[in-house]
Amino acid sequence: MSIPSPDNLYPLPDYARTVLLKPLVKNPQIEVGEYTYYDDPHHATEFEQRNVLYNYGAEKLVIGRYCALAEGVRFIMSGANHSMAGVSTFPFTIFGGVWGEKTLDIALGAPSRGDTVVGNDVWIGYNAVIMPGVRIGNGAIIAAGSVVVSDVPAYGIVGGNPAKLLKTRYSEADVALLERVAWWDWPVEKVTEHVRVIMAGTPAELAAVAP
Repeated sequence: MSIPSPDNLYPLPDYARTVLLKPLVKNPQIEVGEYTYYDDPHHATEFEQRNVLYNYGAEKLVIGRYCALAEGVRFIMSGANHSMAGVSTFPFTIFGGVWGEKTLDIALGAPSRGDTVVGNDVWIGYNAVIMPGVRIGNGAIIAAGSVVVSDVPAYGIVGGNPAKLLKTRYSEADVALLERVAWWDWPVEKVTEHVRVIMAGTPAELAAVAP
């Protein structure tokens, strides 16, 4: 049988609810790795418009390879931020005219948390919200309904609002080993050869078959 193609928008025949994001996304501010998918029974192909919100600034959304994104996942980008330099947080600038002229420097000077970065092999559950500038490590799991306001370590499991670290999937030594192995960077033929170990093996077993 053939290896699934990373360029196939609909990787599951007869299931239009699941899309690979790399062939779907056109916005240069959104970068997605191969085989990362989004599942949504109603709006799967509208990911850029419905799931990446307030994407007005220079900040990027970067998502790695082999990630699983459930229905309703939202990425809130830095364009959602309002200045807190003074008494009011009302965004006078966006309405233009005299307001825009008088306040443009304030709006442009608002601090940014930078790009939002999701690592590789990350599972983000139903209706989770990722706030601006958050960095999620490789192998992490974001529980359904979480509001992620701070960075998530590699192979961490977080949940809640605001999301808190519930546990880590492996010991520090095993996490370090998995980061070195970085199976998501292997050629897809190598991934295919060892797909059972990747899905069900231990960190040591995976390291034993690493290139």
